[in-house]
Amino acid sequence: MEEVRLMKGNEAIAHAAIRYGVDGYFGYPITPQSEILETLEELMPWETTGMVVLQAESEVAAINMVYGGASTGKAVMTSSSSPGVSLKQEGISYIAAGELPALIINCMRGGPGLGTLQPSQADYFQATKGGGHGDYHLIVLAPATVQEMADFVGLGFDLAYKWRNPVLMLADGVVGQMMEKVVLPEQRPRRTEREIAEQCPWAVTGRPEGRGPNVLTTLELDPLKMEQHNLHLQKKYDAISAEEVRYEEIDTEDAEYLVMAFGSVARICQKAVEEAREQGIKVGLLRPITLWPFPAEAVARLSNKVKGILVVELNAGQMIEDVRLNLDTRVPVHHFGRMGGIVMDPDEVLGALKEKFNIQ
Repeated sequence: MEEVRLMKGNEAIAHAAIRYGVDGYFGYPITPQSEILETLEELMPWETTGMVVLQAESEVAAINMVYGGASTGKAVMTSSSSPGVSLKQEGISYIAAGELPALIINCMRGGPGLGTLQPSQADYFQATKGGGHGDYHLIVLAPATVQEMADFVGLGFDLAYKWRNPVLMLADGVVGQMMEKVVLPEQRPRRTEREIAEQCPWAVTGRPEGRGPNVLTTLELDPLKMEQHNLHLQKKYDAISAEEVRYEEIDTEDAEYLVMAFGSVARICQKAVEEAREQGIKVGLLRPITLWPFPAEAVARLSNKVKGILVVELNAGQMIEDVRLNLDTRVPVHHFGRMGGIVMDPDEVLGALKEKFNIQ
């Protein structure tokens, strides 16, 4: 049965993973996402659901454990924060090339370098443009609430298996550390070996007989075959882009100005929109839920209706590039952001909107 709890976003991910029936978690501690691993260790799901929870010797080891587990059809995941996700990029590229389902969590912190332990959204490029090598895409989900931190575990795995593609949940330190009421999903039973064999006929078994090939490799020495595999991947990405775009619109029907933000910043911007409307300024909010595929159609449609767009991010300006690429008009687009782990407040957003567009 459903259960209502008060918990951090990171804790909600751990509880949701157990209830989804995840087979294995492989991770390594790093602030501000360490509670995911710590909560799983505290709950000891290996005694209840049989879920493997392992603190690997490094981020590189953790992602390669995910690579191996995913190749067998098991539901496996990992989590880290910005510098740790950078270390995982080679393995993520292999997982994408092998068309394996997996869930990767990035609870972002400020950078570049080791940076700060405070929140950031500066990994947008890394997540949406394929931070590893080669032409590949991750499905990228951006939670804005603790409830979505929990919900996107199940959604992430469902999408990963539907498309045989890794999914990245791009959270930030605000949502990871904040506490809210969350409705936890009902417990799903873990899949049996027979069910995995039926659902994942591509999975490896480690033996010549049985389901799937004996060996999984992403190495191809024949350029023509490698090109065909890339074309196959691009066709799949086109299908994902057509079917899996998710976003939220707030007060856009009569909006004269549009604010765009994702994750925790979208919550701040929603309050700024409310304050603007109290002052008679017609402002709407567009919140991308999938950062890839990006809600290009919504941006194009709304850009034809408004006088200006303000993109608000905890970075120097990254999502704004995707916004500008998808405009249908010459509507002015400006950016407002904070860096170094500093989180803006609604008054700053409203002030930036008035300043950028000369609103009296």
